[in-house]
Amino acid sequence: MIEQIKLSLKEKLEAYYKEKYSMELSIVVETPKKAEMGDISIPMFTVVKALRKPMPEIVAEALEEIKSLDLPILNVSNAGAFVNLFVDKAKLSAKIIQNAVSEGEAYGNSTIGNGKTIVLDYSSPNIAKSFSVGHLRSTMIGNSLKLILQKCGYNTVAINYLGDWGTQFGKMIVAIEKWGDIDVIKKDPINELASLYVRVNNEEKDHPEIAEEAREAFRKIELGEPKYVEMWKWIREESLKESEQIYDLLGVTFDSYNGEAFYNDKMEPIVNELEEKKILEEDQGALVVRLSDDIPPALIKRSDGGTLYITRDLAAVFWRKKEYNFSKAFYVVGGEQKLHFQQLKGVLSKMGYQDLSDSIMHVNFGMVLKDGKKMSTRKGNVVKLYDILMQAIDAAKKQIEEKNPNMENKDEIAVKVGCGAVVFNDLKNFRALDYEFDINAMVRFEGQTGPYLQYTGVRIASILRDKTFDVNNIDAKLFEKPHYFEIVKQIASFRQTIEKASEEASPSVVAKYLLSLASSFNKFYSLEKINAEDEVVRNTNFALAKSVRVILNEGLRLLGINYLDEM
Repeated sequence: MIEQIKLSLKEKLEAYYKEKYSMELSIVVETPKKAEMGDISIPMFTVVKALRKPMPEIVAEALEEIKSLDLPILNVSNAGAFVNLFVDKAKLSAKIIQNAVSEGEAYGNSTIGNGKTIVLDYSSPNIAKSFSVGHLRSTMIGNSLKLILQKCGYNTVAINYLGDWGTQFGKMIVAIEKWGDIDVIKKDPINELASLYVRVNNEEKDHPEIAEEAREAFRKIELGEPKYVEMWKWIREESLKESEQIYDLLGVTFDSYNGEAFYNDKMEPIVNELEEKKILEEDQGALVVRLSDDIPPALIKRSDGGTLYITRDLAAVFWRKKEYNFSKAFYVVGGEQKLHFQQLKGVLSKMGYQDLSDSIMHVNFGMVLKDGKKMSTRKGNVVKLYDILMQAIDAAKKQIEEKNPNMENKDEIAVKVGCGAVVFNDLKNFRALDYEFDINAMVRFEGQTGPYLQYTGVRIASILRDKTFDVNNIDAKLFEKPHYFEIVKQIASFRQTIEKASEEASPSVVAKYLLSLASSFNKFYSLEKINAEDEVVRNTNFALAKSVRVILNEGLRLLGINYLDEM
C-alpha cells in the first residue's frame, strides 16, 4: 500500500522538477530508519546539488508541492534535509477500495510491458500422439503467462510449435503398413495411432531393423513422395482435431500454429551462416558447433544430412525475431530440456547474436507423475487429458446437484468448475517442481482448489445480488480494524503480484495470492454481518466485498479459469 504512495511521490516530484526546471532528476523515496520519523522519507541532497539552491529553500518548495498533491497523507514535515510523511491509513484504504470498485477488471493493470513484445512457445504437442496430462503443464502455464503479460501491458504472440516433423512419422507409417487397418484407424484415428506407436516402439527392441525402416519412410516424406506426404498430412490433421477439442474445453487460443515442418525451407541459410563464420565442425561425419567445456557440442546435422531440433529452433528464432521483433522469447518446455536451451543460446552467442541469446528464457517446469513415474506415450503409461477433464466435469456436476439441485445450466457450470479444478491444481504448484497427479484432490470444493476460489466468488456475488451501495459514503475508520485492513493490504498488492508473476514467469504467484485473499475474505465473512443495518457500515462492507470479487474474477481469468455467478 505505502509502496504505491512512494512510487506516486517519486513520479510526481520528478515530473514537477522536469516541468519547472527542465531537469531530469531521480528522486529517492525511502522508509525512515526510525518509525517515529514517519512512514516515508525523501532525502533532498540530490535536488540541492542539481539545482544549486539552499537546502531550506529546496525543502520548503518540496513541502509545498507534496501538500498540494491528492495523496492520502496525514502529515508532512521536515528534519534537516529530509522530508518526512505520515500516511493516513484509513484514507489510503478508502482510496484503494474506491479504485478497485470503479476500475473493475482494469484494476491491477500495469504498464511495465508497454511497447514490448514477448513471444511465447507453449503446448506444442507431438502429432499422432494423444493429448496427455503431461501436456497440461506447458499448455496452461503458457496460456496463463500470456494473459498475465498482457495485463502488464506487453504485446504477446502465442505460438503452438507443433511437433509435426521427425522420425516418429516414419515409425507411424511403418506401423500402419505392418499392422494397421486403414478402415479401423479412420474410425478412431488418435487411439489407433497411439496404440500403433506403442507397438512399433516395443517391436523395435527385438527388431532393430525397424528403426532403419522408419528413417527410410521419413526420408521419403522429406523427399516429397506423394503417398507418404499424404499420410503425414492426414495424421497431422486428425491430431489437430483432438488438440482443438482440448483447447476449446480449456479456453486456450494461439496466434500461430507454425510447427517444425514450417521451418523445413528455412534451415539451410542458418547452416550456411554457421559455415561462413567457421564455427561448424565435422565430427564423425556429423556437423557440430563446439561450445564451452561445460556444454556438449550442439549437433546441427547428422552424418546422413538430417537436421535436428536445434537446427529448427535456430531457424525459428531468426524467423520469429524478423516477423515479431520480440524483446523476449519464452519457451514453456519441461525442465529435462535444459541442456537443449543452453546449447541453443550458446550457438546464438557464438554466431555473434548475444542480444538474441539473452532474450531467450527457458520457462521450465517439472513433470506430472503417475504413481511416482513419468508418463510415457512410448510405453503406454499415459493418462489422456480429455478423459481426466471429463472425470473432473462429472465429479463437479455431482457436487453441484447435491448442493443446488434446482440450478439451471448445471452442465455448463460443471464444465467450468471441472476444467477450472484441473487447471488450478496444476498452476498452484511452483512450475519447476514435479507433482503427483491426483484427480480426487483437485476436484474438492474446499481447501486449496479452483472450486474453492470459484465458490468464494459466488458467495460474494450472492451477497451483492440486487444490492446497491455508495462507495463514496463509507466509514474509512473501519479499515483500521485488523480483519478489514488485512484484506485492504491484499487488494492493494494485486498489481505488484501480477508484475512479480510476469517477472518470474510463474502463474503460481497469482494462484497463491488468490488463495490467501479468499481465505482472508472468508474469515471476514465469519466475523462480520456484511449486510449491516447501518447504511455507512453496509456501504463499507459491500465495497470491500465487491473489491475482493473484482480481484477473484480477474485473477481466475489470468489463470485461464472461468469465474461464476452461481454454482
